[in-house]
Amino acid sequence: MSAEPTLAEHAELSGPDAATLRQVMGHFCTGVAVITAHDGERPHGFTCQSVVSLSLEPPFVSFCPTKKSTSWPLLREARHLCINVLAHDQKAIASGFAVSGADKFAGVSWSPAANGAPAIDGTLARIDATVEVEHDAGDHTIVIARITDLTADVDREPLLFFKGGFGDFNAH
Repeated sequence: MSAEPTLAEHAELSGPDAATLRQVMGHFCTGVAVITAHDGERPHGFTCQSVVSLSLEPPFVSFCPTKKSTSWPLLREARHLCINVLAHDQKAIASGFAVSGADKFAGVSWSPAANGAPAIDGTLARIDATVEVEHDAGDHTIVIARITDLTADVDREPLLFFKGGFGDFNAH
């Protein structure tokens, strides 16, 4: 009878290299969102494809910004977020918010959500949330946020990310 491996022994197990992991996980189609906040002086945001509904009671959503993000620390400080789920025709917005250091809101029409975070016009859905807790997870951070309000446009189609590129979904 053998004992269960310790955490240190698990850490020594090898896994796939980063390129293989990215290539295989790229086969998992995801939605695309822009997560935004306003610090009282200016809006901030970044593109994210790791948004997931976490809990109905209490209402939690989760997402995972990279630790290299220069935007996430600014959003974290603001605490009140808007998760803008992008529609099929918002690829340019997704690409613009994925660029570090750019004026990401240039040419983007938005209005303040109830919590003050920027709600981008024309999105598929909007989730207003407040940061509850963060967990360390390798080269990313797992953020858990409490949903305070949400809405969806049932007539819009989603922007999707698959195999490193954007696409859409035609349900008809």
